[in-house]
Order: sequence, then structure tokens, then C-alpha cells
Amino acid sequence: MAPAGLGTLASYATEVALPATGTWANPGKGGAQADIVITAPEDGVPLLFVEIDNCFESAQVLAGKIDKYMRFCQRKVKDVDGTERPMWRTRWWVPDGRHGDRPHPPLLLVFNRIGPRNPNTVIAQLAELTQRHWQGHDYGGDFHIYDGKLPIVVTGMKQLKEHGPAGAVFRRFGWPHNQTLIEAIGNPCREAYDARKQAEYAARQREHQEELRRIAAQHRDEREASRPVCAGCGTRFTDERWKAIEPAGWDAPRETHPHLCDDCKQQAVTAERQAQQPASDYQEQDQAVPEQKASCWLSRLRT
Repeated sequence: MAPAGLGTLASYATEVALPATGTWANPGKGGAQADIVITAPEDGVPLLFVEIDNCFESAQVLAGKIDKYMRFCQRKVKDVDGTERPMWRTRWWVPDGRHGDRPHPPLLLVFNRIGPRNPNTVIAQLAELTQRHWQGHDYGGDFHIYDGKLPIVVTGMKQLKEHGPAGAVFRRFGWPHNQTLIEAIGNPCREAYDARKQAEYAARQREHQEELRRIAAQHRDEREASRPVCAGCGTRFTDERWKAIEPAGWDAPRETHPHLCDDCKQQAVTAERQAQQPASDYQEQDQAVPEQKASCWLSRLRT
């Protein structure tokens, strides 16, 4: 059974001009021509240029072709909205990528051993001749940044037919071992670094949230320990009662029973009113007697 491929028939275009000058319809001199252009974003390959070599050309000739690919990738034009952007982005969609780490679309070189040249020798020479185009910048030993670089990947036609894009038969210039196509055109070390940093950040966030919960619980415990207790019944004050006895503004009414809960305060107020009631009645009766006497004297004077 043949290995799975990439995309659909519509994902492939052949003999595609990549103009360094001129237009898409009328390319000028100095540009490249891709044998195949693959656009299969659903399979993790948004844009891939493919150059097939039948082992007749020297490393120097292939290096000249790669120079043309680089010139095309570096070319910028104004898009329909007036914004200047890389020319290839006016035709194909590719995710923007990370700021400060946006390589050019990758180039896959497929060596078909028909001619007399040894592809292994050519590949070694080609990697050295084009190093300025593909070599990234080391980022603290964790990964490389390939901003403005051209990822160059090589494989053999026989291996490609046998294993397909999912097989570890692709070697990216600058890497010591073979990878799958998706790994080779990507930046797995950067992705692993980002995933690790994201996990560390998530762990710090969890620790921070846990610390906040611990502090909040400590504050609640301290507050509960200082919650007033009713001097009458011994129950703890409710939040509303506690707030009511706290000092307010200078013009706020003064709390009359700050040591009692609401129920005990109500009972105390009622008891105080009842205790004051007999004295009030007595004063009213005492005041009524002189009024009666005065009334009698007035009646006598009138008679």
C-alpha cells in the first residue's frame, strides 16, 4: 500500500514562476521556477516549494537556483490594499507566525538518482554554499530563530515513494538527523521550548492562585477570631451587626448597645422602655392635681 500523501489534487501546481522582477503573468529575469508548489494547510503544509533534481546538476548550479528562490522570497510589493508585503503572500495564505521569527516558505529538494552525480556529495556541498540562506540564530541553546531565512529540506525520490511525508526521511540543512516533513519544515525545538515555557507559566499561575486562596483563608480565619461575641447570649455577631457597631462618620448616630447582638439589643431596648414607663405615668398624674386645684379657685372667684 502506498503511503499517504499531502492534500488533494488541487493542492498541487507545477512549473510555477516565482518572479524576482516583473509580474506573476510576465516574470522578469532573476527569478526561480518551482517544479511543484504544494498548498495543503489542512495537513500542516501551508506552502512548500519543491525542486526535483535528477542528479545531473552540480552543487554550484543548484546553489544558483536557491539564490533565485531567496530573491523571490525577499521581494516585496504593494498588495491590493496598498500595504507592502512579501510578493508570495499576495498569492498564497500562510499563518503570520511568531513576531521576530518568520522564515520564508520552505524549499524541498528531491534527488532522483538518474544522473551520474552522487546526491550525498552534492547535498554536503550545497549546504555549505547556501549556509547564509538557511542558518538560523541560536537562542540560548534552546532553539534557533529563522527570521528571514529559507528552510531547505532534502530527501530522495526512492525514500519519498516508500515512506511518504510522514516518514522520517527528510533532512533539513543544519540538522543532524532525519525527520518527518512536518518536523523538517517547522521548528520543533522552538515549539517544545514554547510548550515548556507555557507549562511553567501555567504552573506559576496555579501557585499564585493557590497562594491567594491561602492568604484569603488566613484573613478569613483572623477575621473570625476577632468577630465580637454578644455579652448577653454569647453568640457571634452577624456581618451586618458587626458592621453596624463599627465607628462611622462623626455625624453618624452612636450605637447604643455595641456589646449586644440584634436580638439581645431589641430585648434590652424593650426592657429599658418598660422600666421608664411607670415613672412617666406618675409624672403625668402628679401634674394633673394642680390643674384641678387651679380650676377650683378660678370657679370660686367667678362666683
